[in-house]
Amino acid sequence: MHSLKSAEYPFASRHISLDGLRYHFIDEGPRDAAPVLFVHGNPTWSFVWRNLIRALSPTYRCIAVDHIGCGMSDKPQQYDYTLDRHITNLCTLVETLDLRNVTLVAHDWGGCIGMGAAGRLPDRFARFVLMNTAAFRSTRMPFRIAVCRWPVLGALGVRGLNLFAKAALTMAVNKRTLPAEVRRGLLAPYDSWAHRIAIHRFVLDIPMSAEHPSYGTLVHVEESLAQQTGKPMLLAWGMRDWCFTPEFLAEWRQRFPAAEVKEFADAGHYLFEDEAGELAVAVGKFIDAERRG
Repeated sequence: MHSLKSAEYPFASRHISLDGLRYHFIDEGPRDAAPVLFVHGNPTWSFVWRNLIRALSPTYRCIAVDHIGCGMSDKPQQYDYTLDRHITNLCTLVETLDLRNVTLVAHDWGGCIGMGAAGRLPDRFARFVLMNTAAFRSTRMPFRIAVCRWPVLGALGVRGLNLFAKAALTMAVNKRTLPAEVRRGLLAPYDSWAHRIAIHRFVLDIPMSAEHPSYGTLVHVEESLAQQTGKPMLLAWGMRDWCFTPEFLAEWRQRFPAAEVKEFADAGHYLFEDEAGELAVAVGKFIDAERRG
């Protein structure tokens, strides 16, 4: 994969090998500092964490992954693009880097993948920052996502025309029009049919029924959430998100009544774009306070 570095994403590239595949991540900040692990969703990549990493990396070790098929990781055409595999990959990175006392920062699919890893490695995760995500079963699926699962037409739209990633540039933000360089950065890894395979497979992997291959994995992730009840959590939420609506936030609050909640009334799904500055302040204060406390 060619480099996707730019003024918006100047970070040094690192990777580990997963069965011969390049699993890309960035690792910024002091190596002996407390680690903050950023896990993205779909159709994004580690690029979306750039502003938070700039804000936090002077104090914390900031690690942001690209799932296989995403960002600067390899994009194999024959691969098990499932929730279980993504969780396993993330666990491998955590163990390879020997990360401990981890703060997980996760969005969209990253919440389920990240909380799945925390469920498997509970002693390594200390606190959580979750935004516009889910890690439990739900029957809600917006039509504009469901249509991407249609046979033939879904693949043509997502992989052929890149409609899923392009639509997100406007549908996932509420307060602002994304600058051209940010739009280019978000789309850069997904520049061909082959390179969009994970975007489509993420959509297909949403387990809406017990017959779905990833349903059992999702149940295990959901059941493992109880292990994290006593750990600090910040729920930062874009309240204008049409996908992970405030109903999902309500579910998180019910499961974690002690969680700190920060609602961003006018932000959409891409909270990190709509409210980059205020979000960085909120996340920084949360981690600082919890580590001192």
